[in-house]
Amino acid sequence: MSIPALNNTGVVYRRILSQFPQDFSLAFAYGSGVFKQQGTNQGQMGKNMLDFVFAVDDPVTWHTMNLLQNRKHYSILKLLGPTTISSVQNDHGASVYYNTLVPVDGRIIKYGVIGTECLIDDLMHWKTMYVAGRLHKPVKMLLQNENGKLRAALVANLKSAVTASFLMLPESFSEEDLFMQIAGLSYAGDFRMVIGEDKSKVANIVKDNIQHFRILYSNILRDCPQVVYKSQQGQLEVDKSPEGQFIQLMALPRTLQQRITKLVDPPGKNRDVEEILLQVAQDPDCGAVVQQGISSIVKTSSITQSIKGIATAGLWKTVSYSSKKLMKMWKGWRRKPSVSQMS
Repeated sequence: MSIPALNNTGVVYRRILSQFPQDFSLAFAYGSGVFKQQGTNQGQMGKNMLDFVFAVDDPVTWHTMNLLQNRKHYSILKLLGPTTISSVQNDHGASVYYNTLVPVDGRIIKYGVIGTECLIDDLMHWKTMYVAGRLHKPVKMLLQNENGKLRAALVANLKSAVTASFLMLPESFSEEDLFMQIAGLSYAGDFRMVIGEDKSKVANIVKDNIQHFRILYSNILRDCPQVVYKSQQGQLEVDKSPEGQFIQLMALPRTLQQRITKLVDPPGKNRDVEEILLQVAQDPDCGAVVQQGISSIVKTSSITQSIKGIATAGLWKTVSYSSKKLMKMWKGWRRKPSVSQMS
């Protein structure tokens, strides 16, 4: 997976990054302030909040330096010091600490801090799918150090997204179908999609960014023995035999395999994971079982991370941020054509 270098990114990102301690193993920007989404124009994009994730090797040291540089970014938790902030980050929710609605260099930003090892764990095993899910979609890579383990985990995460999506799609489908499925993985089971997020969010992400998705996934699709990828026609055919599905199930991240096992295996039976996945591979509802497994991971992390967000953002910022999300959801709902308009 090619990682765009920092000097290829806009000066706005470089200026914002320069306001923070520089000990990043990875830094990326994402969301509607970075990539155009259907229904928004360039002017609206310039007003949207910019979202960042910073991965750091030593969260305590990073927060110590950031509290010295940017103390105002933090809620009342700043009074408890960097060690407590790092404990809140690592031990609760999805192991990410967010500061939100922060004014930096003329823009409003939100940034999440995650430990490098926690990020690798999520990318490899989908422990929470919180940051891993964001990285299923195109992001603007700003900085990445030479951590080989992290590089391998980033690629493994994309391969897992493809494998899980294959299991939930029919035998033949289009590139757009695949990218819609991939983009929707991290929203399956997310309680914020019920209230607080624009319901057409997944379609909005994919429709105007097909080329960005191709750049992310074309090499993986070409190299995958489980699929026939007709890139010129934008069509794919995947192996839906029980044998093919079993290979795909065995390649899924560990946490997802465990969730599937829990769903299928009756309490007290304690069968081998391989035996259970073999049973699932032969089930006509195999895709639905995988979907349920993903939903159970996302549901847990979205609720716990949102509860944590109240403490890390502070009450006023939480109310302000939530009201903006609800307004966005309302606008998305109003944009949808009614049945009478469509007929």
